[in-house]
Amino acid sequence: MKIYNSIVSWIIKKRIHHIELFINYPHEVQGKLRQHLIDSAKNTEFGKIYDFNSINNLKDFCTKIPLHTYEDLEPYITRMRSGEQNILWHTKIKWFAKSSGTTSSKSKFIPVSKEGIKDCHYKGGKDLLSLYCNNFPAKNIFDGKSLMLGGSHSISTLSNKMYEGDLSAIIMVNLPFWVLLQQSPAKKIALMNEWEKKIDLMAEQAIKEDISSISGIPSWALVFAEKVLDKTGKENLHEVWPNLELYMHGGINFEPYKNQFEKLFPKGINYLETFNASEGFFGIQDQPNSREMLLMLDYGIYYEFISLEISSTKNPQTIGLNEVVLGKDYEMVITTNTGLWRYRIGDTIQFTNTNPYRFIISGRTKHFMNAFGEELMIHNAEKAMELVCRNTQTEILEFTAAPKHITGKQKAFHEWLIEFKKEPKDLVEFTSKFDEALKSLNSDYEAKRHKGLILTNPKIHCAKKGLFFNWMKRKGKLGGQNKVPRLSNNRKILEELLELNRR
Repeated sequence: MKIYNSIVSWIIKKRIHHIELFINYPHEVQGKLRQHLIDSAKNTEFGKIYDFNSINNLKDFCTKIPLHTYEDLEPYITRMRSGEQNILWHTKIKWFAKSSGTTSSKSKFIPVSKEGIKDCHYKGGKDLLSLYCNNFPAKNIFDGKSLMLGGSHSISTLSNKMYEGDLSAIIMVNLPFWVLLQQSPAKKIALMNEWEKKIDLMAEQAIKEDISSISGIPSWALVFAEKVLDKTGKENLHEVWPNLELYMHGGINFEPYKNQFEKLFPKGINYLETFNASEGFFGIQDQPNSREMLLMLDYGIYYEFISLEISSTKNPQTIGLNEVVLGKDYEMVITTNTGLWRYRIGDTIQFTNTNPYRFIISGRTKHFMNAFGEELMIHNAEKAMELVCRNTQTEILEFTAAPKHITGKQKAFHEWLIEFKKEPKDLVEFTSKFDEALKSLNSDYEAKRHKGLILTNPKIHCAKKGLFFNWMKRKGKLGGQNKVPRLSNNRKILEELLELNRR
């Protein structure tokens, strides 16, 4: 334990210095990084196609390398999954993170290089703890174990020398031994494929240990907590783990779940939000009383941004950090040390500060409803859900929604399916207050709802207990970083769930 704490203390001091460096010199750090990525990959197949040797400045970079979606890079990635090397990145790649940002039948496989693991994801983990200890210096988080709710991995279907799976599993497999000493559950349990059996064994092991921190997506953390309380007969998690002090989360908006977590931790607990995706580690909440996150600029990721107003146009123009405007939605474009070149990740953010660069996640370019010009973003829906739950003493587990188009004399409306943990006493009142909250948060939605001329009242269905869990199970998407798409411009996901709900 003393050796572990000594190593951690040294890392914390070192990383705080580096964080201060990119805070003070953000543009210099990013410019130097961009050229380093180009120079590193100039002899790859991709680098030769786009003549990286001739790229010497930002103008060359933007002119010579086009914007890419996953579909654009997929042929290269498929070859890499088959065992070919030096395609998108110059060092050997054998790991591929199976992207779970959506539950579509088509999976994305994001290459993960050794640089991506060491200089991005591990650095993010170090900085998370560094910032936490900087904000809460009297805490004793390292005296107990850290519990990670992660996924699994398997041999690639294209080559027995390649591996693919959840990012959390890739991270865990490659963790240094001294970190594994403080991790729960045991590696053989953590990497199991079968989620329901895994979560049962995780709970069995964890209740015998001194857990001081937990990390994982809120929806899955609640499933795990319920399992622990069922096994122990306790009322809350502090009765199981008296020294539990930190919950680290990301992936979905935490606010709709906060009341449920406060019941799990009656003594109080610290929360830290991160923006860590299969494509990279982007942000960490660096202030205790604000959900803003600090954009991490020295993780081998070069950033560009597209104004959401033009993101759907052909060949939209990107801007750099020095041009972003506060409070505006931007689509993120990243170039990384795993071989993603000017890659449109699909996430949108809003900057809340430019000194240093802090932001909030505002949604996804594909997760919104705009069937009638209402431009309803995910952050609008989640905030409205948070407000109405608080005002009606209601608790939710999960939700999804889609537009219902005009049919005959029936006007268009938004249709919602919500799984409640604590149902509203009056669903009509809940629906009305939710509608009003959406109007207050989104002027485009309010305009389309005006006098019901375009959109009539939303319709909300109550989901059966366990509906979203069972749907995810059918899709093979239980656990890890998998999430239910909450907003969609088509009805495919909603119709599947409604059909399952009727059975």
